[in-house]
Amino acid sequence: MECKVTIREATEEDLDIIVGMLANDPLGSQRERYEKPLPESYFKAFRAIESDLNNELIVASIDETVIGVLQITFTPYITHQGGWRATIEGVRTSASVRGQGIGSKMIRFAIDRAKERGCHLVQLTTDKKRPDSIRFYEQLGFTATHEGFKLKL
Repeated sequence: MECKVTIREATEEDLDIIVGMLANDPLGSQRERYEKPLPESYFKAFRAIESDLNNELIVASIDETVIGVLQITFTPYITHQGGWRATIEGVRTSASVRGQGIGSKMIRFAIDRAKERGCHLVQLTTDKKRPDSIRFYEQLGFTATHEGFKLKL
């Protein structure tokens, strides 16, 4: 029997599980601070996201247990005739449910939200050190059309 997955906006009460998922891989463990109590910086970021109409922190859950997270940012651009685009970031699923289609459901949800908001494009990045993630996004129809750059400050 398939479990029913619910996708909804995150609440502050979800932060502990969200940060735990973000920290639970080789790359995330180097940049996140998953400790009890959580550092205040996570709560400040959550409140900023929650108050911004162009940001959504989304979780997937089964029986009220959060098992996935992603963030969608909606951005207006002058390019593409002043069109909007959606950026998907911070996609994670709990290790206990990987390979069960949860990530695909979350990405489809984000794409649907982008369509509802009138976006002409959905974009995302993934670290080059995550070949499984690259294959996952390609299977969902994303193509690597651009070379991305980052500058750490």
